[in-house]
Amino acid sequence: MKSNIRSVVVSGLAALAMLGVTACSSAGTADTTNPGATGTSAPGQTSSAAPSPTTEPVSFTTTPDDEATDVAVDTRVTASAQKGTLTKASLSYKSKKGNRVPVDGSLQGGTWTAGDLLEPGVKYTLTLEGKDADGKTTESTRTFRTANLTLDDQIYVAVSPRDGGTVGIGMPVVVRFDLPVKDRASFEKHMLVTTQPAQSGSWYWLSSTEVHWRPKTYWKAGTKVHVEANLNGVPAGNGRFGQMSRTSDFTIGRALVAKVNLKTDQMDVFINGTWTKRIPITGGRPGFTTRSGVKVIMDKQTNITMKAETIGLKKDDPNYYADTPVKYAMRVTNSGEFLHSAPWSVADQGQRNVSHGCTGMSDANGKWMYDHTMIGDVVETTGTNRGMTMGNGYADWNLGWSTWLKGSAL
Repeated sequence: MKSNIRSVVVSGLAALAMLGVTACSSAGTADTTNPGATGTSAPGQTSSAAPSPTTEPVSFTTTPDDEATDVAVDTRVTASAQKGTLTKASLSYKSKKGNRVPVDGSLQGGTWTAGDLLEPGVKYTLTLEGKDADGKTTESTRTFRTANLTLDDQIYVAVSPRDGGTVGIGMPVVVRFDLPVKDRASFEKHMLVTTQPAQSGSWYWLSSTEVHWRPKTYWKAGTKVHVEANLNGVPAGNGRFGQMSRTSDFTIGRALVAKVNLKTDQMDVFINGTWTKRIPITGGRPGFTTRSGVKVIMDKQTNITMKAETIGLKKDDPNYYADTPVKYAMRVTNSGEFLHSAPWSVADQGQRNVSHGCTGMSDANGKWMYDHTMIGDVVETTGTNRGMTMGNGYADWNLGWSTWLKGSAL
């Protein structure tokens, strides 16, 4: 009985020894000096796998906060992620017409930033997506509502030249507002002009409702101009904000400069620097002196009627004249100066100044000028002691560069 028991014990020990060899060969060399080493257990202990760490889910931070109300329209919406990575964001609002309007934005450095400021009195939806360290995706939706503004709180913005147009080398960029801008620097920081080829230039505020940009010298022929007035939601002072943003892309055409000499009563036209045509003209007689200085063609019209009342003449004035039809006319000042056809003064053209301030020429020469000129072409007038004044048409080029720079709000 005892011998059988011993045999069983010996057999059991042999089996255990074989198991030990098998375990060592499959798990590598056992560390017999460390009972807790891989593949072994300390006496009286049971081997078990280490618990897996818990990955925290992605959380999002946004400006404005979720469900915020009366959010100012000059707020820039941003979004970022904590304990994970922001992978996608989109912002939109429902317009008063009921359609969903997307807002552009960019994701850089882990932060999404809206490309525009906000519209008043609408509800915005911000949709977010992020991934945690394990690659698990989390989605979230935030909403907020902007403050209401009346039309008296918003400034309408208009930009010229128009998008897609071609203009002459003297045409400034003109931005007009329907209400006064008190904080001009705030607006100017958000207005940008870029050109190809590059030409340095600056803004000049003619008033609180109009600002111009021009290069240091006349535009180079063929220049491509891009204008951005990113004024939507931008504070203008006095509790007002820009109502919208505007852009315009236009081209500078060939270089045309008309040089009017009121001493010789001749106009010489240069196209791309080459003398092209000499035209006999007549200018303003005494009391109606034509202004000298650099003018820019503002508008072109055919078959218009010249009225004495437009230059302040009444019927009892000895200088009054009856309504006069004109075939070809190119406006150069707000005060009523034109280059125009004047067949009634052909005998005086090239000889003396007999007009009420305009630069007159024959019908044939008026048609030639009308056919060869465009908005923005330059008219350089000399020979009188009456000068141009800022705001009377596009008189921008009559200011020296250092004076022009002082007109910037920055």
